[in-house]
Amino acid sequence: MKIKLRSMKKIILTLLSFIIALPTVSAQKGIDFSRSYPAGGKLLMCVDSSAKNIYYNNIFPNQPHTFFNYLPEVNQISIQIYFRQNINIKHYRYTILVDNKPVAINKSIDMAQLKDANAGDEEVFLSTTLGIFPIKGKMITTLVYSIEKPMDIDKSVFYGKPIPRAKIKGLSKRFATDKGVDYNWITDPKPSTKLILTAKDDELTIVKDKSDIDYLYYTSIKDNQTDKIIFESTTWQYGGLIEEHQFLPYLKIDKNIFKKSGDYEIIIQPSSFTRYKMSPKEMEKYTSRYMLSVTLDEENYTKKEVFTFVSFVALLIGLAFLIIIYLIKKRNKKDLAEKEQQKNTARLQLNAVRSQLNPHFLFNALAGIQNLMNKNEIDNANKYLSKFARLTRNVLDDKELISLSQEKTLLDDYLQMEQLRFGFTYDIGFSPNLDLDITEIPSMLLQPFVENAVKHGISRKSINGKINITFNKEANDLVLTVSDNGNGFDTEKKSSGLGLLLSQNRIALLNSIYKENRFTLATESTSNGTKIILTLTNWL
Repeated sequence: MKIKLRSMKKIILTLLSFIIALPTVSAQKGIDFSRSYPAGGKLLMCVDSSAKNIYYNNIFPNQPHTFFNYLPEVNQISIQIYFRQNINIKHYRYTILVDNKPVAINKSIDMAQLKDANAGDEEVFLSTTLGIFPIKGKMITTLVYSIEKPMDIDKSVFYGKPIPRAKIKGLSKRFATDKGVDYNWITDPKPSTKLILTAKDDELTIVKDKSDIDYLYYTSIKDNQTDKIIFESTTWQYGGLIEEHQFLPYLKIDKNIFKKSGDYEIIIQPSSFTRYKMSPKEMEKYTSRYMLSVTLDEENYTKKEVFTFVSFVALLIGLAFLIIIYLIKKRNKKDLAEKEQQKNTARLQLNAVRSQLNPHFLFNALAGIQNLMNKNEIDNANKYLSKFARLTRNVLDDKELISLSQEKTLLDDYLQMEQLRFGFTYDIGFSPNLDLDITEIPSMLLQPFVENAVKHGISRKSINGKINITFNKEANDLVLTVSDNGNGFDTEKKSSGLGLLLSQNRIALLNSIYKENRFTLATESTSNGTKIILTLTNWL
């Protein structure tokens, strides 16, 4: 009798589960990314429950190719991808991450699993399921792109965790000094903070704790007297240096937004969800509020400081000489410390730029290997991979300076590797009075410019392409040139290439470190080719 009751109970539960799941799948229309999806199709989501609090297809001004989906009441999702029938589906790849750990990397679409489907309109699509995933307490990220345009990546984030409240890690005001600017930091500010702004203060900085979804948060400052918003921002910058040099998201705010003394409120909350508006009560769960009592003090504090100093000297006139010597030594020590700190900050920023250049180069090199494999040039791909292995070791070697001889070896490896793809010729020459073994330059200084000459200069010329690289000594200057016989480009237009942009940023940072050795970059381009001239002043 007990066995029969158990069987009946199991049958009833199964039927109830089917009855509940069926209207959920049919009612849930999924997420339509057809407006910007590279395949011209859709990415659809089905959930395992009839949860009402589902906020999907949210986009943000600072992340135009990221779609955020907040699923706080969902246990499991199924992700399907739909393609138009006239799309070359074989060119598409996808990666899936669960809590930033990859579960599928650069996978191609399983053509055998594609089925005809209608994705909610009259047009017929080909579809397949990318997988079914538990989402409760997790973040699932899908990345989809075409190998024809590997940099055009569409990112979809499915977020099943509670959205964390943002926490302000630091608050500071910036003021001018005779050496530049300085900051007065308040670390880990309380929910209510008093702030005095003087005439010499010009800027406020707010540093937030870091999260995987920083782009979700926007910041506003409200005047509590008038109940009006006086400041709004949806974009965070990175590099907030507090507490053991953490690179945290931060905002800079002009002091002039505060027109009078009074109470203000800093509000950090998720951006409004575009498709399904979150209720104010629900939004408040994820909102951080900090009270700021602002006092505008326009007195000239320099006069106060002078008066205090004169009074102190009058009382201690007998020790004036010793005090002056002490202050001079202290000031010199502070100046040296500030200069060292500025150099260390620049070096940290330089390392950040180099850390961006390395994956940029490695990604392009892997794309080259993939291109050869797709063309079934296995022998060339193996040769390419062999060169790439040695080149990778040199690129990832974390040296600030390398010899010109090492730079030449690195460029030789890279150009011989790219010759397998494009068949061009190249030459690396140098002045006879220049010792390559003892002359050092910042590592990977020329590689982005050489890479640009290959990709945008001679990649279409095949065996007719020619690249010339020279290392010349001109008096005390070191002059490095990269030239090609490509079609050239308009030097007045701002480059959209990541490698060149990072290199220009790197040169600016190098100039802040090597202030006596100016780095100058000149570009000459005509329809007959392009020449890059990089001069290291007084380097030799």
